[in-house]
Amino acid sequence: MWLTDMQKIGVALTTFGAGFMMLGVLLFFDGALLALGNMLFLAGITLIIGPQRTMYFFARKEKMRGTVCFFGGILLVFLKWPFIGMLVEMFGFLNLFGDFFPTIIMFLRQLPFVGSMLSLPYIRVVVDRIAGSRTSAV
Repeated sequence: MWLTDMQKIGVALTTFGAGFMMLGVLLFFDGALLALGNMLFLAGITLIIGPQRTMYFFARKEKMRGTVCFFGGILLVFLKWPFIGMLVEMFGFLNLFGDFFPTIIMFLRQLPFVGSMLSLPYIRVVVDRIAGSRTSAV
């Protein structure tokens, strides 16, 4: 399946958003970088899956705790509480996107260099625990 131009832009925005958030954390929770990263991340997700599916994803009843924490964390970052906001946001992020981790890890194991890195003895144990499996797939 090929990506449309809007989805390609969405992937770029999501990547830049994650990059700005990581940079904001590395620079001692710089509020401006974290806020910019959050906005780019949300815009990218919306472009990748579409506005209706994004609203449906965040509005599902079983994901409501994660949604409230995720957007509450973003609000705290905007209100100049970046450290606490990022903690709340990460809790919400894990609740919202935690179901995708096994799929992401299986995809990463297929990549040439990354797959061999994930198969190293001590890293494999951690990755298997994140993926929710007891044995390695490689």
